Amino acid sequence: MTQYTPGQYTSGAADPVPDEAELRRLAIKRLKDKRDFRAHLLAYVSVNLLLVVIWWMTGAAAFFWPVFPILGWGIGLLFHAMDVYSPPPGPADIAAEMDRLRQQR
Repeated sequence: MTQYTPGQYTSGAADPVPDEAELRRLAIKRLKDKRDFRAHLLAYVSVNLLLVVIWWMTGAAAFFWPVFPILGWGIGLLFHAMDVYSPPPGPADIAAEMDRLRQQR
């Protein structure tokens, strides 16, 4: 979501209040990400429904072969959903990571 740069926060410091332009940019990016995810979901459902119809029209053999693209693509869709809907790192997460990086030097 928001790109954080090293040194932007100090350990234990509160998250600074972003200005209106930054909030607008972030809101537009999040809305675009959500729209892109919905398009991905629609493509997933449409294509896999078509594959199930093809399987059914060709005799619905005992082996349900559409399971492979459904599961494979579903894993990718799950990761896309996690990327879009998971919360961004908070100030405590950033401070802890910065402390770990300082200890590695």
